[in-house]
Amino acid sequence: MSQQPPIRSTGSPPPRPDASMSLLNNVMDHSLDEGYAEAAARRDAEEGGLPRTLKAKLGLAAGLVLAALVVTVGAAQARISAPVVAKEREELISRIDAETAAADSLESTVEKLRTEVGERQRAALRDHGGEQGELVALLAGATPVHGPGVRLVVDDAKSTESGGGGPRESSDFSDTGRVRDRDMQRVVNGLWESGAEAIAINGQRLTSLSAIRAAGDAILVDNRPLVPPYEVLAVGDGKRLSTAFQDSADGQYLHALQENFGIRTSISDQDEVRLPAAPSLIVRTAEPKAADAGKSNGQGAANTGKGTS
Repeated sequence: MSQQPPIRSTGSPPPRPDASMSLLNNVMDHSLDEGYAEAAARRDAEEGGLPRTLKAKLGLAAGLVLAALVVTVGAAQARISAPVVAKEREELISRIDAETAAADSLESTVEKLRTEVGERQRAALRDHGGEQGELVALLAGATPVHGPGVRLVVDDAKSTESGGGGPRESSDFSDTGRVRDRDMQRVVNGLWESGAEAIAINGQRLTSLSAIRAAGDAILVDNRPLVPPYEVLAVGDGKRLSTAFQDSADGQYLHALQENFGIRTSISDQDEVRLPAAPSLIVRTAEPKAADAGKSNGQGAANTGKGTS
C-alpha cells in the first residue's frame, strides 16, 4: 500500500515592521470618523454649490436681477446729478467773484471819498486858519511833512514759538515772537514822549484820533490792516530822538522784547524822512473855544497866544 506524501505547510508571511504600531497607523489613516466625514460632505452639498430646486433657482435669479437694477439706477442717478452739482458749483463761484468785485468797487469808492474829504479839510484849514493855518494842518496831520527824523523797523521773530514770561508778564498762547498791537502802542507813545513831531507806520500817518488795535494776529492802524515788518517813521531831531527813545522806558521795553522773544528791531537816524498826510480827520463833537469867551474871563492872552508852537 502506497503511502501519501506528507503535506508541507507554507510558512506564514513575515510580520510587518510596524505591526506593533497598528493603532497609530489606524489613527493616521482614518483621522476623521466616517460618520463625521459623511455629515460634513452632506452639509457642504446642501450649503455650497448651486440650488437644485426650481424655486431656489428663481429666488437666486431674482436677487441677482435686483442687485443689478440697484447698481444701474445708482450709476444713472450719479450721471444725472453730476452736471447739476457742477452747475451749482459754477454758479457759486460766479456769485463769489461778483460779490468780490462789488466789494473792491465799494472800497475804491470809499478811498476816493476819503481822499476828497481830506483835501477839503486841508483847504478849509488853509482858508480859515489864518496865520497858524499851516501849523494847525501840520499838527492835525492834514498835510504831508518832511524833515530829519528816525526810522524804526519792528518785525516778528524768525521763530514764533518762544516761551512766556518776560516783559509781557504772562505765559498764554499770545506770548510768542509775534509783534502785538500793545507793543506798537508803546513804541509810538515812546516816540511821542521822546520828541517826535509826526509819526507814520507803514505809510499810515498818525493823528490825535488814531487807534492801534488788533484783529486776530493782524495789527490795525485806523482800521487798516498792516503786515510785518512794521516801519515807523518819525520826524524830529534824528540823533536826539533816537537816543531819547532808546533810553526811555518804552525803548527798554522794546529791547526786552528782542531779548526774550527774538523780535527783530533796528533804529537809525535819518537826514530826511517824508510822511504822507492823514486820509481824513473827522471831529464830530469838539468845537473851538471862541476868543470872546476867553476875553470875558480875562484869559484872552492865554487863549490867543502861540502856545501851540
